[in-house]
Amino acid sequence: MNALANIGQRWDLHRIQQLVKWTVYLLVFVNFCFYLYDDVTRASHALHDESTIMDMLGSFATSSAVLAWLLLLAMFELETYAIEDAEWNGWVARLVHGLRLACFLVIAHTVFAFAEWCWDLRVDQVVEPSRGACALIDSDLSWTYNLEYWDITADNCEELSASGPVYRLGKDAVVTDAKGLRLERQLALADVGEIVAWLIIILAMEVMVRLQGKGVTDGPLMRRLKIVKYVLYGFLSCLALWWNSLGHTLYLWDTFLWIAGFAAIEMNLSEWRDEILEERSQTQQQESAAAEST
Repeated sequence: MNALANIGQRWDLHRIQQLVKWTVYLLVFVNFCFYLYDDVTRASHALHDESTIMDMLGSFATSSAVLAWLLLLAMFELETYAIEDAEWNGWVARLVHGLRLACFLVIAHTVFAFAEWCWDLRVDQVVEPSRGACALIDSDLSWTYNLEYWDITADNCEELSASGPVYRLGKDAVVTDAKGLRLERQLALADVGEIVAWLIIILAMEVMVRLQGKGVTDGPLMRRLKIVKYVLYGFLSCLALWWNSLGHTLYLWDTFLWIAGFAAIEMNLSEWRDEILEERSQTQQQESAAAEST
């Protein structure tokens, strides 16, 4: 009876874990839709007739990266849970690993796009030295502050910036004041720090999955990788709280949602590790029984 009760409890826990995991995956997809909408809004203000293909790709760098993260999670889900070990043969493994590499390259391009944006912001591009936004009413430029955008009109120009210098942001058709430029630089650095942290986390996860696939469930390297991930999760949480203090609640939600998404993969790894240890224990028991019988 106790054995049956334990099996029932484990089954209920497993069902709860799966429900939580797939709820997180669904929310991550919804989150991607929000980011795509934000990128479309930004592109409608930032892009102009002289924008290049690279400028267009850069405008959608965030949503492209989020889509790559979604596919990356899907590939980890396949390897750590959906595909049985017996079915994990040569072509399946190569396909999943190849898709994961492609996703990683897309995310790496995001690092390049964010770093390029930081580089573009290093120079003060003054488009109006003293008269503020009202001097730019007839231009094709939009005003931005704290990732919000406005068309510059006679009705709102004094509210945006009544006087003082106005700066253009990189190659985009958007401008802001000195305070907005300073904040834009801080946000750009935060974007680079965030994406680099996630890349290190995904590399650590990749190594852990490969090691566990070879039957390695513990050891100094595995423990160090876990420490690295936890430290970076802490760093990302601090960034998310800073974004939230600026009014970007979506970024706070996004960070903790993605941490939950990778926690779901960790849950898969834990179940997989238990299976490996259980199979190893059964093998040892069988070998011991065979040795005793001889």
